[in-house]
Amino acid sequence: MRLDKYLKITRLIKRRTVANEACDAGRVSVNGKPARASYEVRIGDEIELALGTRPVKVQVLSINEYAKKEEAGLMYKLLSDA
Repeated sequence: MRLDKYLKITRLIKRRTVANEACDAGRVSVNGKPARASYEVRIGDEIELALGTRPVKVQVLSINEYAKKEEAGLMYKLLSDA
């Protein structure tokens, strides 16, 4: 699954276009490297978001095409939330 779509489905970022813009601006990195919106997310990847004043780091636990609000938080594990 594309990185921008994963960020939207897990509700880490509200809209896919915003996720796409964040990737283009270099505010999203995967496994310590800046990632493009087209990056294929895999289980075990560590995604770091530098949005606003609080950087967020998560680990990918599962990849689903669709997720309800209650299930979205189960798709990743929060590693750090400064």
